[in-house]
Amino acid sequence: MGVIASDIDCSKHLAAQVRKAFDDVTPLYITGGGTKTLEARPVTGKPLSALEHHGIIEHAPSELVITARAGTSLNDIETRLAESGQMLAFEPPHLDAHINGQATIGGTLSCGLSGPRRPYTGAARDFVLGARIINGRGEILKFGGQVMKNVAGYDISRLMVGAQGTLGVLLDVSLKVLPAPERESTLCLEMSEQRAIQTMNLWAGKSVPLSAACYVPQENNQQQEGQLWLRLSGVESAIKAAALKIGGEDIHEGRQFWNGLRERKLEFFEQAVSEQVDPEQVNQLWRLSLPPASAVLNLTGSCLIDWGGAQRWLKTQASIDEVQAAATKQGGHATLYQPEGAQLQPLSSGLHALHKRLKETFDPKNILNPGRLYENI
Repeated sequence: MGVIASDIDCSKHLAAQVRKAFDDVTPLYITGGGTKTLEARPVTGKPLSALEHHGIIEHAPSELVITARAGTSLNDIETRLAESGQMLAFEPPHLDAHINGQATIGGTLSCGLSGPRRPYTGAARDFVLGARIINGRGEILKFGGQVMKNVAGYDISRLMVGAQGTLGVLLDVSLKVLPAPERESTLCLEMSEQRAIQTMNLWAGKSVPLSAACYVPQENNQQQEGQLWLRLSGVESAIKAAALKIGGEDIHEGRQFWNGLRERKLEFFEQAVSEQVDPEQVNQLWRLSLPPASAVLNLTGSCLIDWGGAQRWLKTQASIDEVQAAATKQGGHATLYQPEGAQLQPLSSGLHALHKRLKETFDPKNILNPGRLYENI
């Protein structure tokens, strides 16, 4: 059935630390490889590292399932899957170039991170089959299983994805994986931002093997023409037929581009962040989640569009209120990326109350990554 890898189970030791923190009402800052610290608000608390709790517990290639401990590196998981011609279909960003490959599966899922393939195969939470966690009382709980038909606790395990450790310390996770595509090809077409949005949504509704779509602005071009990048994945015949329909230039360096996009290493991102945070003097970097067909944003600055229109990276001098209002008007929300960490858009009163009830259920004394996502949660 599977292959057992390194067997380093620190779950009881971690649970004991959480129980002590619960008894002493000591806030804990849950850490791993340290690659996702800027994905939300900074946390003040006693560090609780899950990095030593690592190892691939089981990989069943015929079942398309892998189970690993939270501290297992993404590199190890992706290498194991590649040996069987498989992949993590949500194409998770590593964001670890500056600390030598320390991205972990636990940190990736806790942040709910997905890459360019997300609109076409699914988000990170869509592939979670089950999880084992430590709640805020120091209790070890298990939800879900290792097969898609197992529905017991299924939504609870998915609830951990994107919670950033505020609901529990992720110990182990079982994920559905997919076969890697036989071939991939990248096309590039020049067009305006509005036309790119229309084109991405057009081809997303057609019978073509689209696996990524991104618009990159040409910021110094007065005509505001940019480049639309499209990736096709699948069998040779389907890719050739789709490329003839779509047109554009076949880019041999396509893999390099998509890796740069996934890891936020394209020139657009390299120029986005400044140590200055005065919005009157420098551009600030925003990530907007919007319906894919949303129109061009009526804001100053430049916009890189990923996920076929659903994820938009904006560099702008517009105020926080202006950007958040624009996102809300389109039916989405906006996150501001700052040197000290990302600032999420405030929740509506109803959603805030729901988040607070969930937090109180899993972490009654608010000791797990307090304030990581929202103040007082």
